[in-house]
Amino acid sequence: MQSDELFIAILKSGIKVNDCWWPNYGTFEVVVGAILTQNTKWNNVENSLENLKNANLLNLEKIANCDILFLSELIKPSGFHNVKSKRLNMLCKNILKDFGDFDSFVNLVSRKWLISQKGIGFESCDAILCYACKRDIMVVDNYTKKILSKLNYEFESYDEAREWLEGMDMQIICDYYGENLSINEIYARFHGAIVEFCKLHLKGNKFSKQADEILAKFIDF
Repeated sequence: MQSDELFIAILKSGIKVNDCWWPNYGTFEVVVGAILTQNTKWNNVENSLENLKNANLLNLEKIANCDILFLSELIKPSGFHNVKSKRLNMLCKNILKDFGDFDSFVNLVSRKWLISQKGIGFESCDAILCYACKRDIMVVDNYTKKILSKLNYEFESYDEAREWLEGMDMQIICDYYGENLSINEIYARFHGAIVEFCKLHLKGNKFSKQADEILAKFIDF
């Protein structure tokens, strides 16, 4: 099986992802969201982002120069707010120090640089690269890992799983959508489709009967 077959099966199940999925794709807000969403639900992140907007702080320079305690209070809905406020503040400071502004960061940042930042693992790194920087990279999150595990696919590393997911026939996906999509747009939609599928069909570690039927033909025995 190739990953495009999985993608098409998810779409045919009724999951609709007709854009790049992450809210405010291509903006600094994605960077903030990628940090805040660690170990919490997205609706909690939305509350924190709304607090930052109301305080007129959803800006690279302003977060870099913000009082840590004040920032911590604003992002409290996301949980682990004391840790996340320090990491977000330091990340913003480092972006300004090494790149000067957000546009330069988007164009010049490397995966190695992001991974070296405190509090950024592979998933957060690739979410920033895919959804903020519009790079050709697929995000492998816990939902993705659970689908791959359900299919009895075993990978020795995060990057090995990512490379398998990325190894699809792009033209098949473009033909399905009837659009000439970029590689980045395809990966963004694929990851979004996986998340929406799992939100609908996964409770704890158990998939719904419908999901079992959809995925059964792909299981590697």
